[in-house]
Amino acid sequence: MKRTVLEKFPAGGPRGSWPAEEFASARRDEGLPAKVVMDLEADAFLVIVEQRTARPAKPAGARVSARASASVQSCG
Repeated sequence: MKRTVLEKFPAGGPRGSWPAEEFASARRDEGLPAKVVMDLEADAFLVIVEQRTARPAKPAGARVSARASASVQSCG
């Protein structure tokens, strides 16, 4: 899974202020699946979007032969 950092916010913000959460909420309103995570080493909140990486496609023949093999085994 690939993560893209949209924005970084220092962890020591003013009391009662949640700028990372507000930023993530605004991105979700735009349709991005943004979420907030903590970067402990940097002492910061990151707003990220996780994206699934594309898996390499199998050759078409490999998928067909796997199905054919399964149906042959189930028949007898």
